[in-house]
Amino acid sequence: MTFKKFIRDHLFHIVFFFGGMFVLDIVLWLDPHMRLAKETLMYLDFLLTIFFCAFLIGLYLYHRKWFRTIQIRLNAKEDALNWPLTGATSAEKQYFQKYVNSLLDYHQQSIERLMHAQQDQKDFIDGWVHESKVPLAATQLLVEWIEDQIPEEKFNQLTDELVQIEHYVEQVLYYSRLDSFSKDYLVQEYALKPLINQTIRQNRNYFIQNRIQFKLTGEEQTVLTDAKWLVFILNQIVSNALKYTPQNGQITIDLAHDEQGVWLSVSDSGIGIPAEDLPRVFDKGFTGQNGRQSNQRSTGLGLYLAKSLSNKLGHELYASSTPGNGATFKLLFPFLSYYNDPDGERLMGKENHFR
Repeated sequence: MTFKKFIRDHLFHIVFFFGGMFVLDIVLWLDPHMRLAKETLMYLDFLLTIFFCAFLIGLYLYHRKWFRTIQIRLNAKEDALNWPLTGATSAEKQYFQKYVNSLLDYHQQSIERLMHAQQDQKDFIDGWVHESKVPLAATQLLVEWIEDQIPEEKFNQLTDELVQIEHYVEQVLYYSRLDSFSKDYLVQEYALKPLINQTIRQNRNYFIQNRIQFKLTGEEQTVLTDAKWLVFILNQIVSNALKYTPQNGQITIDLAHDEQGVWLSVSDSGIGIPAEDLPRVFDKGFTGQNGRQSNQRSTGLGLYLAKSLSNKLGHELYASSTPGNGATFKLLFPFLSYYNDPDGERLMGKENHFR
């Protein structure tokens, strides 16, 4: 607190003091038994004013350390939540200090309860996902067992539905692990084409059933990433492209590199993304005009997870589209030197849609 603000807070006391001094002067001046000279009264007022100003300055200096302690905590922002207030020297300050520290204790207890609840929820989801995979695997075996007993079209439909269920179960699992991502990843050098082929194999039934062509272009590129998480990201992007690509369409994955890093582009020949939806395609729960008008059962989680996990891995995911001419999702794996480039940092902060 500045001295100016301190004086403003004590303005009532200052007015009261000078008002009392004025009344005292009137009483002394009018009292017939005390004939004080005008100069004597003025000298007395001057001395009282000097003593009062010295008192205010001393009081401010006495409280300044306390004010600085509070200001340091204000500057610390959320870090001050784990920093009990200390240094109270008067009964009033001790009462205030006790109140603030009690609030901090209650806040810490609330945070701990919330963290325990979140951990319980995460444990439940993890358990549910793993338990769900058992009947899914059993159902897949049963479907393969009756493959020769049902028409091929029905078999493909059953297989595709099972893949979709497994896809949604995986989404739930990875969504629950977003906050604990740092405990479950290992960045190494990987060639991209084997990871791309693994993603395509996971979606091969949909490609075959809808007669969608797949094309992989560009030379092999090696990047620093986590294979498990990257395959999940690619699966979300490819699955999204498959949803909105008509039969006999095409999905193309292109690999390239420039001064920024390695680029992995996934392009489809689908319906594209409306211009008004493009800035929000990575928002959680956003399905957009296409998701609402189609029967693709869009959840709005796939691209959100892809974007969030890309950021955590140090990659950047962008989207561009022309309505009616398909959409392109570009995943950038920056070179290590690119992180230290000021121009690169500005680029990394751009909007979702990119060139």
